[in-house]
Amino acid sequence: MRVECEVEYTELENTSGREIQGVIVHCQRCSHSEQSFGQGDASVRRCLALLRENCPNGEENYYVNQDAP
Repeated sequence: MRVECEVEYTELENTSGREIQGVIVHCQRCSHSEQSFGQGDASVRRCLALLRENCPNGEENYYVNQDAP
């Protein structure tokens, strides 16, 4: 199933306690989210892949950015 996701550009805290740029991607189906450091396309794609791997419902959906063309 194709599931659109919301991408949130934000600041994330790293292991040293410093704030750095990152993204949080939210599944619109179950509200599960994943985060990555960086705000480029690769960071968003990583989150989308992590959503598939870590789905709390055990589903293997195809996650996409709702704002992507």
